[in-house]
Amino acid sequence: MWCYRGGSISTEPRINDRIRVPEVRLVGPSGEQVGIVPLAKALELAQEYDLDLVEVAASARPPVCKLMDYGKFKYESAMKAREARKNQAHTVIKEMKLRPKIDPHDYDTKKGHVVRFLKQGDKVKITIMFRGREQSRPELGYRLLQRLASDVEELGFIESNPKQDGRNMIMVLGPHKKKTEAMAEAREAQAARKAERQGAAAADEAPSKEDAPVEATDAKDAEVTEADAGEANAEA
Repeated sequence: MWCYRGGSISTEPRINDRIRVPEVRLVGPSGEQVGIVPLAKALELAQEYDLDLVEVAASARPPVCKLMDYGKFKYESAMKAREARKNQAHTVIKEMKLRPKIDPHDYDTKKGHVVRFLKQGDKVKITIMFRGREQSRPELGYRLLQRLASDVEELGFIESNPKQDGRNMIMVLGPHKKKTEAMAEAREAQAARKAERQGAAAADEAPSKEDAPVEATDAKDAEVTEADAGEANAEA
C-alpha cells in the first residue's frame, strides 16, 4: 500500500540531466521549433549554446524542452510576479459616520473625505447614526444620504441603497474608477510632481541670464577706459 509521507512537492521544472526521457520536442533559444530530437542531442546543443535545457511542458508526448538561461529566466519571472503583486488592487471599504442634523461645516469635511476615498477607487460605507428622538425621523437620514450621493455622483454611485439597521441607516457608495486605474493615475501624478520639483531645482541652480551681459559690458567698458587713458597719455 502506497503511503504519502509528507514533504513539499517541487514545482520547479526539470532541467539538464534531471530530464529522464529518451527524446524531447526541442525549442531553440529564439523560440524556433527544432523538432523531436534524442535527449543526448538536446543536451549537446545546450552545451554548445552555453544554455540550459529546460522542460517547459512535461505532460506533452514527447515533453517539450527549451534552450534558455534558466537563472535569468527565474530572475525575470520573480520580478514580474513582484510587479504584479505591487500593482494588485485590493478592494477596500472605508466608513464615514454622520449625524442626521450635521453642521454644514462638518458635512463639507465629511464629504471631502468621501470624495478622497472614491478618487482612490475605494468603496465608502456611509452610516447615519440616530439618537433619542431622532429615531422617529428616519427621513432625515434618508434625505442626507441622497444629498451626499448627489454631491459626489461624478465620482461614485449608490451601490447599496439606504436601509435601516437598528439605530443606524446605511448606504454604500461605489467608485466609478477601478482601483487599478486610480493607482495608475496616482503614480502618474506623483511622477509629474517629482519632475516639476526637479525642474524647479535645476532652474534655481542655473546661473542668471542677466549676469552674462553685465560682465561683458563691464569688460567692454574696461577696454574703452584703457584706450581713453592711452590716448590721453599720447596727447600729453
